[in-house]
Amino acid sequence: MVVEPDTGLTTAAALTKATGPENSDASMGAALLDTDTTVPDGDGDQVEVLGDSAYGTGEMLDALDKKGHAATIKPWPLRSAVEGGFTLDDFAYDDQTGTVTCPNGVTRPLTRTRQVIFGRVCQGCPLRDRCTTAAGGRKMRLHPHERLQRQHRERAQDPQFQQTYREKRPMVERSIAWLVRGNRRVPYRGVAKNHAWLQHRVAALNLRRLLALGLTFDERGWQIA
Repeated sequence: MVVEPDTGLTTAAALTKATGPENSDASMGAALLDTDTTVPDGDGDQVEVLGDSAYGTGEMLDALDKKGHAATIKPWPLRSAVEGGFTLDDFAYDDQTGTVTCPNGVTRPLTRTRQVIFGRVCQGCPLRDRCTTAAGGRKMRLHPHERLQRQHRERAQDPQFQQTYREKRPMVERSIAWLVRGNRRVPYRGVAKNHAWLQHRVAALNLRRLLALGLTFDERGWQIA
């Protein structure tokens, strides 16, 4: 579901199967943004898209980047191969030459499958204890959208990014809580029926939210006070 973070109004929602990469949070989030008529299609003011780390895939970041949207999405946490050791961002990545340079200054090219193999050059490396325990040396596989993911992780360190995420997320979480209250399970069998139920529930919640925001009706019609 897509939620406007200032008002708590849901502007798009869909119910899908629970499994399959095409039904992941990020895949569905990108698809909903494409169909949400309240979101400008990259031709007007920049849209700021917020989300937790489930939406921080390279594909989602690429979709937002192509539309000119700003991604205020919590990045996926990086894990080191050795506790307290180097993470992926400690390896310099050159998108133009397709190479990766390790913290010890050794540069290796990406393979056709976007793998980087340092192999035997790790033997005798003074930084090995902070890098890998693999007998064959360090190897890693880079995402096709590695450049975007790195730029996003760097942008997420900005205090303004973090402040916006903290301020805007509570209303979105509240909207989700309203949706699932008393409805932890879908009421019907089959995706189509439950999708229709979801649309009706979202509409009812939006109406309730609009009334809370001051929606009234008089001789001039519907208006927000």
